[in-house]
Amino acid sequence: MNTTDEAASAPAAGMRSAQDAGGTGADSGAVAESQPAKAPADQSKTSQVQVVPQDRAIIYTAELTVRAKDVTAAADKARQLVTTAGGYLAMERSGSSSGGEGSATLVFKVPPGAYPSTVDRLSRDLGARESLQQNTEDVTEQVADVESRLKSAKAALDSLRTLMKRAETIGQVLEVEREVSNRESELESLQARQKSLASQTSMATLTLNLVGPATVIPEVEEEPSGFLSGLKAGWSGFVTAVKIALTVLGVLLPWLLVIVPAWLLVAFVLRRNRRNAPPRAPQPTIRPGETEREEDPVPYERS
Repeated sequence: MNTTDEAASAPAAGMRSAQDAGGTGADSGAVAESQPAKAPADQSKTSQVQVVPQDRAIIYTAELTVRAKDVTAAADKARQLVTTAGGYLAMERSGSSSGGEGSATLVFKVPPGAYPSTVDRLSRDLGARESLQQNTEDVTEQVADVESRLKSAKAALDSLRTLMKRAETIGQVLEVEREVSNRESELESLQARQKSLASQTSMATLTLNLVGPATVIPEVEEEPSGFLSGLKAGWSGFVTAVKIALTVLGVLLPWLLVIVPAWLLVAFVLRRNRRNAPPRAPQPTIRPGETEREEDPVPYERS
């Protein structure tokens, strides 16, 4: 840094001496030779420029399980901590049991800025942390897409309303009204999506599970992969198909108990009637090339 400052100050000193001396040739040459010394100073200024990161829309979610000696007292303290951090309680589900087997589930909404410290305090101040699962989702592109589509939908709706004023026939008015209705439905859907994204990104979601000293926490089994995953999926599909088949059979069984005996009775009667029916007379066989001969007429007898 000292060498650079001296090199940068040398041209200025040479310039001042040249002006005081009336601009002699020797001094002018010294000034001209010292001009390239400004480059290192400019390069040092450029290297200090830092790129400002772009704001991102992030959804923070976490699930924390804590084992506490007193579940009720721990739940009250958790509400206090979250309220102090600027959050609020969104949902609570609790169950009391004797023998230290109580449990409670609380869903908090916490500002993203206070989210890490709140998770840390809940894990440390309420009891022993059993598990913690955190997840982040970047929805910046979704937010930008919804905003862009909202602007386009509003502009199209304004154009349609202007076009409605210029409609001359009833058919044109009805057609424009139908298109306006479709655009308004799309606009309402986009506004609801935008509101949902804003709600999810403005506050982090923290689910706190409080369990008593004697409460057994069920272990989450890891999903198998590869051959075991295919085998599990195939067995599950087979069991589902068997259940569906048994259900259909249960529905049809009462009908079969009525229909099958009736059908057997009808088949027995038809077979019995077929056996009792007189046999048919055999038809004369006509050989190829022969025609059926007519019977000789009965001679007329005179009385």
